[in-house]
Amino acid sequence: MRHVIDGIRYNVDTYGDGFPVILLHGFTGNMSMWQPFYEKWGKHSKLIAVDIIGHGKTEMTDQKERYRMLSVVDDIFLIMEKLKIQKADFVGYSMGGRLALSFAAKYPTKVRKLVLESASPGLASVEERKERMKQDEKLADFIEEKGIEEFVDYWENISLFESQKRLPSEVQKSQREQRLQNSAKGLANSLRGMGTGAQPSWWGELENIKMSTLLITGSLDTKFCLIAEKMQERLENSQWVNVEGSGHAIHVENCEKFGTIISGFLSKT
Repeated sequence: MRHVIDGIRYNVDTYGDGFPVILLHGFTGNMSMWQPFYEKWGKHSKLIAVDIIGHGKTEMTDQKERYRMLSVVDDIFLIMEKLKIQKADFVGYSMGGRLALSFAAKYPTKVRKLVLESASPGLASVEERKERMKQDEKLADFIEEKGIEEFVDYWENISLFESQKRLPSEVQKSQREQRLQNSAKGLANSLRGMGTGAQPSWWGELENIKMSTLLITGSLDTKFCLIAEKMQERLENSQWVNVEGSGHAIHVENCEKFGTIISGFLSKT
């Protein structure tokens, strides 16, 4: 279903019944990443999957400011208003996890539970953020110059996704096909507006995030394991689950276990 949010047509899918859960995919993804979990999670939750601006079937715009993290946070708030949702659980993967955390930081009273899969609060120092923004700008230029196929060839081979090369070929093919459905313009704008360098750093705000939070990482993803460990120290009401033998995308690499862990956390009163 399409919802017009401040002039942008957002693609939003709903499934199931129960307490609402906003599902936010990662960079190069779309809402289809959540479909394998619809049946399990839909038994206890009303699932609301969103194509984040720059991805999937959500309308694109040339207004660069609409891709900024806090602008997208406000769009999610307005989607909740449209759907008459007072409070929701949030599940976000990677970029979607950063978006979920950003939403929780800005609108804490709108979030009951928070699930962050392989996510971070951003970069702590101004210098780190500036350096990362330079790298992301270069990558955005590369996407626009070379096109989506050449970019996906590159993206599939970064070290973050090395562990996915052990997956069955049909799973890898499905991941590739889904990434290719995005547009070069949308991904480039998303990277410039919502990249790790461009977003606010929430490290100093973690002590103020009081809702029940689940951090989930894969044991092979050492960078995000270290981030989760540091986050857990600062988040008052959090637990961290590290899934053995998985990398960055636990929902792909250990789909069944991921679905069960999240279901247990969301359905617990």
